[in-house]
Amino acid sequence: MDQELTVNQVSYRLIRLLGRGKGGYSYLAECGGQPAVVKQIHHEPCDYYAFGNKIEAELRDYERLMSAGIRMPRMLAADTDAERIVKDYIEGPTVMELVQAGESVETYLSQVREMAARARAAGWNIDYYPTNFVVRDGLLWYVDYECNEYSEQWDFEHWGIQYWLPESR
Repeated sequence: MDQELTVNQVSYRLIRLLGRGKGGYSYLAECGGQPAVVKQIHHEPCDYYAFGNKIEAELRDYERLMSAGIRMPRMLAADTDAERIVKDYIEGPTVMELVQAGESVETYLSQVREMAARARAAGWNIDYYPTNFVVRDGLLWYVDYECNEYSEQWDFEHWGIQYWLPESR
């Protein structure tokens, strides 16, 4: 992938695409020998979600989730003009990768439910889709910064669990 992105005059060499979400593209990158994730906000249409200012939402939601005590990667830098964010890289499989491999994710349910309880207590839902969670050393990390006002319809038990435990559909 031999490309670079600059965030606040610092160049990051892109290694590979980690994923494309409704808000942006996330790349595994490296700077000074250290891995990081660089997220480039995109403005592609999304039929099922309404956005305001995406970079402002990322920054706001990061603070909200940090205050709620959600385990997630640290934000290392933000460039609002270029609409880019740099965060710690959490190495490990996503919950989706585990589900697709037929591995049990039962052991992580208590951790996601604890995150859900913390988010709900603060008035938020996080995006429980399993690509947003990485397992490292037995700990579950929420690697997205998205949160929305709490709604039972979109909480873990009413929405997210169906993707974590496909047999529960």
